[in-house]
Amino acid sequence: MTLTRFAHNGIRVPTTHIILNNKLLLSEDCLKKIRELHNTFYPVEIDANMTTEEKLPHMVEWWNNSHKLLIQQKIRKDLLFQAVTESNVMLRDGYKAFFDHLYEQRVPLLVFSAGIGDVLEEVMRQNHVFHPNIHVVSNYMDFDDTGVLQAFEGQLIHTFNKGEVAVSQTAGLKQMQGRPNVLLLGDSLGDLTMADGVAEPQNILTIGFLNDQVEERKKSYVNSFDIVLVEDETMDVPNVILRNILTLRDDK
Repeated sequence: MTLTRFAHNGIRVPTTHIILNNKLLLSEDCLKKIRELHNTFYPVEIDANMTTEEKLPHMVEWWNNSHKLLIQQKIRKDLLFQAVTESNVMLRDGYKAFFDHLYEQRVPLLVFSAGIGDVLEEVMRQNHVFHPNIHVVSNYMDFDDTGVLQAFEGQLIHTFNKGEVAVSQTAGLKQMQGRPNVLLLGDSLGDLTMADGVAEPQNILTIGFLNDQVEERKKSYVNSFDIVLVEDETMDVPNVILRNILTLRDDK
């Protein structure tokens, strides 16, 4: 819900997990259980009256239970393309300029996603923006030799542990070396820690997309992000900032 839209014409746009809610991949019973998990835990994720520490065990339970259900369905890797194609997932308006500009200027784009990396990559691939400068840190599926889901790889990534993951998985990346300036985009307060893996940061400009429960969460977002975009389904502001930064650099 940062690179992708939150909604379109009043209808929620699916996350990478929800994209898999396709009868091609999941049984009716599994779909019902996944909806029940979402209805139970999503209100906790966005609850303005709970601390991050209070939310953590609930997020771990939600993600673990969701992944167990997906594994039980023995999802086939070759069906992910079709699941993305048949979904109504949409990247934010202006996404192509955002992705292409960063690629053309050789600026690394690190994507920290609590979703499913295989699905996110396919979304970017189908929109023709999965460029070589992109490095995705996410929950990746582990398929057996026949292409059937058998597990999820590595450390679980949920909404509120991205800082911990950022430190462990990005500190040694070559594309991070000598780059102390960060434009950080996120839709959750948990996203504010994504730059924790940057060595000796000099400038970090944070932009928060406030998509849901606006009035309840506006104060905490304004107090935490440098810029808050309310129900904005575009990349207009990040694109303007990028253009200005890169123009100033080119003029030197």
